[in-house]
Amino acid sequence: MAAEQMAASREPEPEGSGREPELRPLDADARDPELRPPDADTPEPAPRPLDAVDRDILRILRTDGRASIRSVADRVHVSRANAYARINRLVEDGVIRGFGARINHERAGQGASAYITLKIVQNSWRSVREQLQALPGAAHIALVSGDFDVLLLVHTPDNRTLRELVLTRIQAIPEVLSTRTLLVFEETDIDRRSPAPAASPPAEEPASGAS
Repeated sequence: MAAEQMAASREPEPEGSGREPELRPLDADARDPELRPPDADTPEPAPRPLDAVDRDILRILRTDGRASIRSVADRVHVSRANAYARINRLVEDGVIRGFGARINHERAGQGASAYITLKIVQNSWRSVREQLQALPGAAHIALVSGDFDVLLLVHTPDNRTLRELVLTRIQAIPEVLSTRTLLVFEETDIDRRSPAPAASPPAEEPASGAS
């Protein structure tokens, strides 16, 4: 009975109830199947086509991952139930991978940032990726083409820590053949707050909010 009551409490609020669900970070919703990505071992389904409303929702959530369902629905001119269903679908399809915060790394005590390029042994990408993911301060890893194989972004407290990370951790990985460190002097996150044309409101919308 208690489990049924908890499950019922997570259902979308009906229109006009005065309450609304709020988008929370996915990590905080680990027990909530409503807004949770599929398990890592589950193959991702083919994404369904996005329409103008879906793209507007993504733009809003990129700017403010804590936006409420009501706010999102009002800005894209759909009902709260419709917005809720669309966001669930975007999560289920793997389009939305999570909700997070944009961090000022310097103010958070990570004053030294660098892009590190790596040349690695052929066919060792998966092994190298797993070891790089375990590094403290690793923020982004990409397999690329060109003069090197892997591009890694790291944030560390200072240059001494960065140097130790490169010399004692990264270069100690057996599959890493060589590295090159590019210090970041200044960085800017692209903040797309400029309003985009909103999708035209639908002529009539089903009460269920199905998309």
